[in-house]
Amino acid sequence: MEASFEITVQMAIAVFAGISAQVLAAYLRVPSIVLLLLLGILFGSDGIGLLHPHSLGTGLEVIVALATAIILFEGGLNLDLRELGRVSVSLQLLVTQGTLITLLGGSMAAHWLGEFPWNIAFLYASIIVVTGPTVVGPLLKQINVDRQVATLLEGEGVLIDPVGAILAFVVLDTILNGDADPINAIVGLLMRLGVGAAIGGAGGYLMSLIFKRASFLSFELKNLVVLAILWSLFTLSQMIRSESGVMTTVVAGAVFANSSVPEERLLRSFKGQLTILSVSVLFILLAADLSIASVFALGWGSLFTVLVLMFVVRPINILLCTWNSDLNWRQKVFLSWVAPRGIVAASVASFFAISLTQRGINGGDSIKALVFLTIIMTVVCQGLTAGWVAKWLQITSKDVTGAVIVGCNPLSLLIARFFQERGENVVMIDTDPQYLVQAEAQNLRVIASSALDAAVLEEAGLGSMGTFLAMTSNGEVNFVLAQRAAEEFSPPRVLAVFPRDPQANISASNKVEQAFIPDLGIKTWNEYLNDGRVKLGTTTLDELEFSTQCDRIQEKIRTGVLIPLLVEREERLQVMPVNQEWEIGDRIIYLLHDPRPSLLKRLSGATQSTPLSLEKLPEVEDLSLVQLSASEVPGG
Repeated sequence: MEASFEITVQMAIAVFAGISAQVLAAYLRVPSIVLLLLLGILFGSDGIGLLHPHSLGTGLEVIVALATAIILFEGGLNLDLRELGRVSVSLQLLVTQGTLITLLGGSMAAHWLGEFPWNIAFLYASIIVVTGPTVVGPLLKQINVDRQVATLLEGEGVLIDPVGAILAFVVLDTILNGDADPINAIVGLLMRLGVGAAIGGAGGYLMSLIFKRASFLSFELKNLVVLAILWSLFTLSQMIRSESGVMTTVVAGAVFANSSVPEERLLRSFKGQLTILSVSVLFILLAADLSIASVFALGWGSLFTVLVLMFVVRPINILLCTWNSDLNWRQKVFLSWVAPRGIVAASVASFFAISLTQRGINGGDSIKALVFLTIIMTVVCQGLTAGWVAKWLQITSKDVTGAVIVGCNPLSLLIARFFQERGENVVMIDTDPQYLVQAEAQNLRVIASSALDAAVLEEAGLGSMGTFLAMTSNGEVNFVLAQRAAEEFSPPRVLAVFPRDPQANISASNKVEQAFIPDLGIKTWNEYLNDGRVKLGTTTLDELEFSTQCDRIQEKIRTGVLIPLLVEREERLQVMPVNQEWEIGDRIIYLLHDPRPSLLKRLSGATQSTPLSLEKLPEVEDLSLVQLSASEVPGG
């Protein structure tokens, strides 16, 4: 009874410490793994001595196995095959060629700098080829890096985990059995990947069928059925071929997520909570079992090994794997910097330390210490600086340029012209051939199709664009288009022209912003543009007259004679949303209704085909006019 109570105490402490680290990390806005490692070490034998993971015995291995299955399944759920298709070549190279580069580079560094024998050096390198999706995912959400980079990092983290874990076990088998034949190692790797993929694919399909057809089951019970099937698949795969279970869980999650399952978000939420709990408990237990003395005993050579891995091996890996991709140098630098190791590396290293010690092979504790040193250095250095590096490289989501505009009309063509003049990529989508001809005449890329088709938005490259703007003459259609774009492609800025009621409140929760002004009459302003009854103005909000300028522009908006189209801030041009809060230094580009008869305009030399020129308009800029009109008021 005392032994069972001791185990209960250990688990309670681990859960409390893990969730406390998660809460504190959320409050401080730092990667949770940093605090999980620190609290784990603090609670362990080298700290205050509250946690003793070895007292769990073989139960620790069971916890690690089942929790890892949940973590990797949740990673598979987050794999979007459509998004991965856009970076498929680079991703394939990272998982295959990149694994080989890290294996060779890491083993050479561990052997020549860390002074490990070749077999232990290769074992270390096989463990750290993985990157941690449980670290990368929360990190990317926190810093909001651009879509293409985020997809590549998340895909690499999820897919390389099973490949790396299986590779590590193949290397371990080779060391333990003394079989140095590379053919046997490759066959063992492919067999495990194949068995895992086959069982995972069938299991994921079975899960999706249950979710679709078992209507007699409640949502809560369906979630638990999926968990039961997941652990059963993992166990079955391990029985058929050892260590193939990690591949099974990832493939099952990916198949399930891409099967158009109803109520899938409920399962994602449930599995997300289980993943947070699993990661928290595992990191606390594994970090508590780490001997700090063994880390310091590694010496400077091991420190240099990790530095070479971070600053030499990873950049070479990214350079070779993305050589022919459309990624720019800024994106490649960020990919080279962010490769934190996570829970899979930690759990595999802990298991290997036990296996090597049981077989009487030296190096088990040293390998575990070196892997944890790698985790600590990559997580702390890269995790804490990734946001700053992304801002410095200008690859955060707010820095993404380009626009997809649905609705080809005079007003949208005018907006497209500004983005085009900035050198940004602009794609127009419409079904009206008349306006599409006008867009092509301005050297704009046009797609003659319906934007309701996700394939059309994909063809337009919305996944890598900064702005989506729906401004057809139908406000309800605009709102639906913007909702779909936000849900399926998640561009940084999603705007639409739609009625203020009844959906203005709904838009906030769906990341759809109302463009320009409430209840914009697109047809009316397009007629103004065609008839030449508008002026194109610009004004910069300065510190001295800021409030007066804002009041003057807002007054003209209320009277219906002015539309703020674009705002330029910090040299970035963006479509003006209704709820935009203006700041000092903002440059506002607007349309001003000029009610002069078109005949008078023609007599003065203006025609409807004359391109609008951007200028400072006295109706908005000249304060003396406002002051004069005020002085003319009786009694003024």
